[in-house]
Amino acid sequence: MLTIGTRGSALALAQAHWVAGKLQALCPDTRVKIQVITTSADKHPTTSIRSGTSTGVFVKEIEEALLASAIDLAVHSMKDLPTRMPDGLEIAAIPQREDARDALVGGAGVHRLEDLGPDAVIGTGSVRRQAQILALRPHLRVKDIRGNVQTRLQKLAARSYDALILACAGLNRLGLQDRISVRLEFSQMLPAPGQGALALEVRKGDSRVRMMVEALNEPVTATAVLAERAFLRRMGGGCNSPIAVHARPAGGNMRIDGLVANPDGTRLLRDSSVCPVASAAEAAEALADKMLSEGGAGILRSLR
Repeated sequence: MLTIGTRGSALALAQAHWVAGKLQALCPDTRVKIQVITTSADKHPTTSIRSGTSTGVFVKEIEEALLASAIDLAVHSMKDLPTRMPDGLEIAAIPQREDARDALVGGAGVHRLEDLGPDAVIGTGSVRRQAQILALRPHLRVKDIRGNVQTRLQKLAARSYDALILACAGLNRLGLQDRISVRLEFSQMLPAPGQGALALEVRKGDSRVRMMVEALNEPVTATAVLAERAFLRRMGGGCNSPIAVHARPAGGNMRIDGLVANPDGTRLLRDSSVCPVASAAEAAEALADKMLSEGGAGILRSLR
């Protein structure tokens, strides 16, 4: 028996079932069970997650269950996982990444960015997305939104918003890729650290479970995602900060693009680095140091 802990949203369950299917195929003699755990974010579905005090709201209760041995494995969206891990837990595997880009999901008559007229209302709960969309289209109005993907799409259909910004990965995993109006390229909008990737978290010392899930690790994805997390940690931000980063293979090396901005998009600093794959985490930290010294520290100070 192996028990996987997850949130109860359709997306979280789709991710957990994907992992369960892979593990069942690898270990046919093991019965895999999925256990839904209610997190702080689920208990307060209308509360904004923009506050920096909301770190870990998508994972805390799942990690507590893992530490208490109520579950054997936690499946998270990597971008929800704080960069500092609780004592006793570790990431055992990072499977192959889905599309890391953000998507514009338009309402009636919106098929591209240029279709959004003056004062069009964009729904997002992310200050990172808010900053970058306002840098691209300063005339837009950004309105906070909470709820799972389906709830957000219902609010769009009710015309509470003219468009939404959602992760391509989540829409793809839910079979909703036809709802995407525009896949925003990395030159337009950088994603959150770890966006599109899953984190398979286990207890340290649990060699049985670790050996099972390590087979799902994809080395290139893992190297890129760990570099992104190193960048975020060095910048001193959390998953609710207006900080973006994406690492990807580039001609045998690793390219890392980083960004920090203020929420209204009027101050935005972006830089990049190309490095050997083996030193991606160190290069990400060096890029963060460079950006902090060139104005990023001032941007982040202004948000406190």
